[in-house]
Amino acid sequence: MADKFGWCTWDAFYLTVDPAGVWQGGSELADAGLPPRFLIIDDGWQSVNRDADPPHEDAPGLVLGGDQMTARLYRFDECARFRGPRSSRTPGKARKKAVAQGGGAAADLSSFDDKIAQLRRELDQLLEQRDAVLAKLCGNDGSASAGGDGEVGLKAFLKDMRRRFPGLDDVYVWHALCGGWGGVRPGATPLDARVVPAWPSPGLAGTMDDLAVDRIVEGGIGMVRPDQAADLYELMHSYLAGAGVTGVKVDVVHTLEYVCEEHGGRVELAKAYYDGLSRSVAKNFGGTGIIASMQQCNDFFFLGTRQVPMARAGDDFWYDDPNGDPMGVYWLQGAHMVNCSYNSLWMGQFIRPDWDMFRSDHACAAFHAASRAICGGPVYVSDSLGGHDFGLLRRLVFPDGTVRRCLNYALPTRDCLFKNPLFDQQTVLKIWNLNMVGGVIGAFNCQGAGWDPAEHRVRGYSHCYKPVSGEVRPADVEWSQREDTSAMANAASYTVYRCQTKELLLMTPSSEPIRFTLQPSSFELFTITPVTSIGGGAAKVRFAPVGLVDLLNCGGAIIDVQYSTGGDVRMKVKGAGQLLVYCDVKPKKSLVEGCEAEFEWGNGGKLMVDVTGSKEKYGVSDVVFCF
Repeated sequence: MADKFGWCTWDAFYLTVDPAGVWQGGSELADAGLPPRFLIIDDGWQSVNRDADPPHEDAPGLVLGGDQMTARLYRFDECARFRGPRSSRTPGKARKKAVAQGGGAAADLSSFDDKIAQLRRELDQLLEQRDAVLAKLCGNDGSASAGGDGEVGLKAFLKDMRRRFPGLDDVYVWHALCGGWGGVRPGATPLDARVVPAWPSPGLAGTMDDLAVDRIVEGGIGMVRPDQAADLYELMHSYLAGAGVTGVKVDVVHTLEYVCEEHGGRVELAKAYYDGLSRSVAKNFGGTGIIASMQQCNDFFFLGTRQVPMARAGDDFWYDDPNGDPMGVYWLQGAHMVNCSYNSLWMGQFIRPDWDMFRSDHACAAFHAASRAICGGPVYVSDSLGGHDFGLLRRLVFPDGTVRRCLNYALPTRDCLFKNPLFDQQTVLKIWNLNMVGGVIGAFNCQGAGWDPAEHRVRGYSHCYKPVSGEVRPADVEWSQREDTSAMANAASYTVYRCQTKELLLMTPSSEPIRFTLQPSSFELFTITPVTSIGGGAAKVRFAPVGLVDLLNCGGAIIDVQYSTGGDVRMKVKGAGQLLVYCDVKPKKSLVEGCEAEFEWGNGGKLMVDVTGSKEKYGVSDVVFCF
């Protein structure tokens, strides 16, 4: 899944997600040549209500702002919007209602009124197409169907989605570890659930103030007995698997600690729940169909990762500051990046770190995209309808909906490991990773935010939000972390390609480092490739494959390189665009897919040739340089 491009519904709809919106969102991406290969239907699809609501009806008015965090699961199938696709509340109306009510993240978008108004107009135009979309999803009686086969609800909808988007490999849905945010409603299901007061430990209470924690403590958790935890997951997951769901995003994992006192402590309680979760995922979702979220507690890492391949490495992607700082739209993004990279040092020993979704229309979208391009985890967005930067996404995603993921997971370079790239006013965050033919270093100016121990939150430090300088050398890449890249550490020379300035430089291990300066919330990517000597005698050629310069992780496009004894170089390249290689001798000719292709070669050894990506070979082109 991490090798494919995905879309998550959260920022697009929040709790008002419905089939028509999901259909439209997938269509926008696919029609632009960026088909999502996995879909995450986030919070909002479940059948939940609050204790004061009628016991067998969906909670009314859940939009955003924490109300969902006191709601409990009262049935295991989809909510009314997905049981019959017609929604009583359109996403556009729900968004307006959220802003009018105030509170939470929705109200804090007020500083972007003009943009919101424009997006609303675009959204309203899209929603005028709902009747046409629903005609595809509904029978004459208004119930969901799939081509007249009599199926209804989520199963019918997902069948229609896969007909519309044949490359959609995975559909995940969200649920909390205990069922819903507030657990399971007592008496509503065959399980023995009761509301247990939630009490954060003193250690947790002394950390960041958080709305989710406050609301969970307020409502308690409808907790299923530990010996029924396996039944809870089997009831949820077997239904979802039968409907065509291939995995789950399991959230609110940390809550077991709040309700463990009567169950032998948090370790014993975690054993029961994680064992049940692991067995259900193995049975219903092919063993690894799960992403964990809000799971940064050691109980999870030691006890819960038997089947979990990926988990969130940091806090949510926040569009802007929920506390109202207008600069938060910028400084929050650096805080997110530092979270993910440093947390990965520990988390990566257990799972593949997931750097979370982002929005391609955000002020710092390119900043996020550059980190996702080299993070080694999944690449997925949470774009609103009509809110896409397709040009940026094409620098991440191939036309078949795949991405070229780095071999490792990104980690901080040694020289910034014990420094503070958030508010020491001097350190650039540098993260390294490996591709098949070289390494990559991402440099990010994350200065401008930090932990405030008095306010118990991360906030902006405006005096730190300024340009910062740094330096890069080939030894910053930890080549020896993998056997198949360890020999690259011994190269006599390297090429270094700068993504933003488009410079190609030649370095040796003893060269002076490359020095650079980054503006606030900006980045540079350095693709580093060992230089290989081919041929012999006077005909010796120094050669290094760099990659497709149209991609952020340009070196990831190189799938294979073979050097012949006669001096030819044969390469397999995924994607389309300008291929850059270094060679100190002009080639006699170049071939792309067996046909002679024009190329540009200049002083300094910069060689460029266009590749188109062979559709018959999954976008892979054979390229040959003859010397």
